[in-house]
Amino acid sequence: MPQSDDKHLVDLAARFEQDDPRFARSMSSGRPTRPREYRRARAWWVLGIGLVLLTVGLIMPDGLLIATGLVLSGIGVQLFDPYPPQTDGRQRHSAR
Repeated sequence: MPQSDDKHLVDLAARFEQDDPRFARSMSSGRPTRPREYRRARAWWVLGIGLVLLTVGLIMPDGLLIATGLVLSGIGVQLFDPYPPQTDGRQRHSAR
């Protein structure tokens, strides 16, 4: 392989390690795990708990349980997004 190809592979491996270290370590050990985009157990748990709280809040008319269930359900659905928006620390200003 030419030297330039080796450099590209090293750069790719470094970005890969930075993006998902758990997956990169598992690939180097020979026992791959799911990439971060496909690990959704936490999202299912948060969504399930939120829906249970929402249902209980609707059965027993309690506004706090309903609000908590709605918020947790929203967070759970947001966790299903495999590519969340990336921010670089700068705030975006809307053009008026």
